[in-house]
Amino acid sequence: MTAQTQLARHFEAQRPRLLAVAHRVLGSRTEAEDAVQEAWLRLSRQDPEAIDNIAGWLTTVVGRICVDMLRARGSRPEVPVPELVVTEDVDTPEDAAVVADSVGLAMLVVLGSLRPDERLAFVLHDMFAVPFAEIGQILDKSADAAKMLASRARRKVQDVPPPSGGHRRRQEQRAVVDAFLAASRDGDFEALLRVLDPDVHWQRHTSAGVTTGTGAAVVVAAVRRGQGSRVLARRVSVNGEPGILAWGPSGRPLSVMACTVEQGRMIGIVSIIDPVGLAQMLLPAPEAEG
Repeated sequence: MTAQTQLARHFEAQRPRLLAVAHRVLGSRTEAEDAVQEAWLRLSRQDPEAIDNIAGWLTTVVGRICVDMLRARGSRPEVPVPELVVTEDVDTPEDAAVVADSVGLAMLVVLGSLRPDERLAFVLHDMFAVPFAEIGQILDKSADAAKMLASRARRKVQDVPPPSGGHRRRQEQRAVVDAFLAASRDGDFEALLRVLDPDVHWQRHTSAGVTTGTGAAVVVAAVRRGQGSRVLARRVSVNGEPGILAWGPSGRPLSVMACTVEQGRMIGIVSIIDPVGLAQMLLPAPEAEG
């Protein structure tokens, strides 16, 4: 076996873990695969004898690549569309497997608000138990500085509910989403206000960019403007949480709405209305099978 072949085998053994790390840091499966591929290219140019710990070396390289990608992303004027996994909202092992590797939407939104070094420190330590000393080396900081970065990030994400959270909680979430759908179809704005948190935050990704709004009145006004349109909408699963998918009369997808529900009310909404973003997603059909 040549040294290069042995190096490739070591890399393949580490690939699943590296992809998981990069996916959590970047929030995008495609970008994660690009980061891991770049790590392999860098590894293939190394002398195997010069690397004492290939797993640690690869974690360091992938971590630095991810930070560079996050910084480059932050320098661009556009805001990337969140990576959403949209499936039928049913409880089957197959659907559970589809969403198992997705990042919970509420977590994805909050992670997007973190600085690149905060995000990497939090993900590596809290999700993958990487010691702060190693994280510090990746970021060219001390272990104490890395610990401080993770702590600062943790304070920002501590109120984010975990995806799913059990059958009972999922049923409660579905009930809120169904009530929202029914109120929107019927034009019952009082009922709509009852399922919306007064401070609900709404983020809309359109072809023109990203807009945000806060308050139930913003959502109600949008629903009011859509009254009378021939739109079919129904509940689906978005990143493991009940959400809404809407189609136009021709059957073309119009929007995906990811909903964050807590204590019987909708507290957060992320809507993808950008046709390009929607075209890149694998979406359920207008009518559920069966």
